This record gives sequence, C-alpha cells and structure tokens, in this order.
Amino acid sequence: MRKVSDGMPTVVSLAAALLIGMSLFQAAYAQTADSSAVQSRRAELQTQLQQVEAEIDQQKKLLTGKQQESVSLERDINILNAKIKTAQLSIKARDLTILQLGDDISAKQVAINGLSEKLDREKDSLAQLIRRTADIDSYPYIAVVLGNGSLSEVFEDLDTFSSLQQALRDSFDEIEETKTVTAVQKNVLEDKRAEEVQLRQLQVLEQKKIESQQAEKKRILTVSKGVEALYQQLIKSKEKSAAQIRTELFTLSGSAAIPFEKALEYATKVGNATGVRPALILGIIAEESNLGENVGTGFWRTDMHPTRDQPVFERLTSELGLDPDKMPVSKKPWYGWGGAMGPAQFIPSTWVLYKERVAKATGHNPPNPWNPEDAFAAAAILLADNGATKQTPAAERLAALRYLAGWTNATKRAYAFYGDDVMELADKYQNQINVLLAIR
Repeated sequence: MRKVSDGMPTVVSLAAALLIGMSLFQAAYAQTADSSAVQSRRAELQTQLQQVEAEIDQQKKLLTGKQQESVSLERDINILNAKIKTAQLSIKARDLTILQLGDDISAKQVAINGLSEKLDREKDSLAQLIRRTADIDSYPYIAVVLGNGSLSEVFEDLDTFSSLQQALRDSFDEIEETKTVTAVQKNVLEDKRAEEVQLRQLQVLEQKKIESQQAEKKRILTVSKGVEALYQQLIKSKEKSAAQIRTELFTLSGSAAIPFEKALEYATKVGNATGVRPALILGIIAEESNLGENVGTGFWRTDMHPTRDQPVFERLTSELGLDPDKMPVSKKPWYGWGGAMGPAQFIPSTWVLYKERVAKATGHNPPNPWNPEDAFAAAAILLADNGATKQTPAAERLAALRYLAGWTNATKRAYAFYGDDVMELADKYQNQINVLLAIR
C-alpha cells in the first residue's frame, strides 16, 4: 500500500493485510478440521445407536410373540429374558446418545472459543484502522499536496481504507451473530443432554425392577426344577382370591398405602367422570409411586425449583392449613429439580393448573395433592387431556408417556419403557378388577 507521504502513517500495510488473511484462513481451516472430526465421530455413534435400536426392536418383537403364547415355563422365562435384555440395550442406547450430545456440545464450545478469538483479532484490526483514521483526519491536506504525495493518492488510499473498515465491521457483526446463535445451540444441546442423563437414571431404576424379575426367574426355576407340571402348580398357587385382592395394599408416594379396593373405588369414580379406564389410572399411580427412589424424602426449600414452584407451594400449603416444612415432596435428583407432591407426583406449578377441575371432581375445595382421592382425580384428568379417553392400547400408552414427558418428548424412543411399564401394570390391575367383577 502506498504512503501518503514519507512522514504520514501507513493506512494498512500489505504485510498486515496478509497476516490478517492468513490468521483467518488458519482459524477457518482449524474449524473445518474440527468439524470433520466431529462429523466422523457422530456418524460412528449414530451407526452404533441404530444397531442397538435394531436389537431393541428384535427383543420387543420376541416379547410380543411370547406374550401371545399360552402360559408355560419356557414362555415366561423367555419373557423375563427379553425384558431384561431390552432394559440393558435401552441403557446402552442412552449412553451412546449422551456421548453423541456431549461431543456436539464440546464442538459447539470449540467453535464459540474460535469465534471469540477471531472476534478479538477483528476488534484489534478495527481499532488500528480507527486510530489510523484519526491520524489521517488530523494530517493537514496541504502538507500532503506539498509533499511527495498527491490528492488523488490520498483519496485512493482513503477509499481503500473505508472499504476495509466497512468489511471489518461487517465481519464483526457476522461473528457476533454467529457467536450468539452458537451459544443458543450449545444451551439447547446441554438441555438435551440433561434430558438424556435423566432418562438414563430412570432406566437404571427400571433395570433394578428387572433385576427383581431376575430373582423371580431364579426362584421359579428353583421351585419348578424346570418341570412344566410343577410350574403350572406354582401358577395356580399364585392366583389370588377376591378377598386377597381387596385387602392387598396399594402403594402410594407421599401418602400412606391404602387397600386395593379403596384405590379401585377412587379410580372407578374419576374414571367414570373422565372416560379414562380405571386400570390405567391405577397403573399410572403405581408407576409414579414405585419408579423413583427419592419419592417423598425431599424438603421443599432445597429440592424444589426456587422461583417456579416454591412460592406456589407456600400458597398451596397455606390454603390447606398445612406446615410446608412437614409435607413430603420428591427429593431433588442429581440431574434436575424435585418437589413433586403426593401419589400423582404433580409439581406445584402444574397442580395449580388442575386444582379447580380436581375440586369439581372430588368436592374437596381446595383439593389436597397428598389426599389419595384428589391425587387419583388429578391423574385421571391429566390422562384424559392426554388422549386416554379413546381407551385403545396405543392411545393409553401415549397418554402415559405424555404424563411423564409432555407432548413433545412422548414419541421419543428413550421414554418407551415408561409407557410399557404403565401398560403392564394396567393389565395386571385389569385382571384383578375382572376377578372382582366376576363375583358380583
């Protein structure tokens, strides 16, 4: 770049321009290389995930086929094996997804760091140009004319400078925008990873339930000694009478267990009012009570979301005349917030959306989330809103998944186990209901 005069500062040197260009090229090349590596690893993880999901589908088909067979020792052992294998594969699939999301988050962070460094370089270059502008503005044009330069050279350099300055400003704006977008994407990915970590924890809990079935499998094989006739005798001995069913305790989270007959009474009442099958209501309540290990052992001041739920919880307990410090809520897990209340496990901010409808259903005003009758009503109303009134297996399973994960996440494979668990429990309770109905 020409000088305006020997004593006048250089607008932009060719060397500086080359250095800026090389710096930007190196940064772009590094990001391209990083992007290529991330894409390769993502493709590898995706392939593994697809393979695991294909195995899960095979196990589910096997399970469905076996469940349609007549009860036999071989059939029930195969069912237990398929459930255990499916749970193990589901956990493996979630591990792969978490790794995939973690890599994406790391890549986004690298990109943000690279953009920040580039942004700093652009700011420095822009600052230098601004300083040069001040120098040029303060340099008398008459000195230029009387010196070695000419006015045409001055205007030519100023035009070049103005173009570079505008280009750098455009680049600055573009980098700021890209940085903002990338940061938003990173936050989205972190939310997804938190979601997947939560799901893995839930699946670990499910695996514990399956392990109890492994113990049941071992017990069956020990008692029957692998002989079908002995197993059929065992099946008959496990069949319960109506009296046993009525008095069997129904476990509730955050409240005392109640006899199954009382639970069925609540479920039938709200089932008739909402159009939701009573057995499905029982299945949801049972799943919510038994799934989590931290149910009812939390403290609202430390385990509940401080702005979303704590103020609502204080108002709720005040309306009910309850001491908030003495009311059981779910403990905050390591991956999110706790604070769910009672058998239906509603968080305070959700409960207030349903309290008027619950009050209308039970006649309790205000309704109490720890009261089993109110909890059953809340669960039934939410299930109805989620589409359970169609009373088809698919609609009921989807309604259960929406109960857990909301409408957006309900169709994701990761949540499938919850819907399967609820439907299995609903089948169990429907069989018990059928026994009770048969003797009336």
